[in-house]
Amino acid sequence: MQELGKVCALYPMPVVIVGANDGDRVDYTTVAHVGILNFGQPQYISVGLSKSHHINSCIRKAKSFSVCLPSEEMVVETDYCGIASGHKTDKSKVFKAFYSEKPNAPMVTGCKVCMDCRLHDTLDYNSHEIFVGEILATHADEKVLTDGRIDLTKLRPMLFEMGSKQYWSVGQPIAKCWDVGKRFKSK
Repeated sequence: MQELGKVCALYPMPVVIVGANDGDRVDYTTVAHVGILNFGQPQYISVGLSKSHHINSCIRKAKSFSVCLPSEEMVVETDYCGIASGHKTDKSKVFKAFYSEKPNAPMVTGCKVCMDCRLHDTLDYNSHEIFVGEILATHADEKVLTDGRIDLTKLRPMLFEMGSKQYWSVGQPIAKCWDVGKRFKSK
């Protein structure tokens, strides 16, 4: 095996649109550095953002943010929100926002899955901040559900891969989790 140095090799990652209130308007940015911190209750997710992003101050002030999963057909708008600076550009018109029953963070109407999060914690690093959010509500378009669960083949989420700097799509499943390993025979 060849050593590559201190390279993070966890890509691909899902692409998400993060939304937050910015006073009387909303701001969005595109992020691929997201994580699951606790799958039990309450559920927490993390979003890693460079300190240079405008949305960071919005999240800190509003104490909330949304995490929305765009589908492949939203690639142009999604990429735009990642390259246009919220310091210079009003991105509130890129998407139509919707809110949970108890308004918290703006979510993207075009995204088939959105999570409304309350800011739980902020981790401060030299160049980045990690925002930890407690998921208050998850909204999913009925068209992407199978038996009440999100179906990746219907959602068609985008993936980001750092090495090629490209967006990718999800392929076919290869095996059933917590099942295929039962075939393992110790040597």
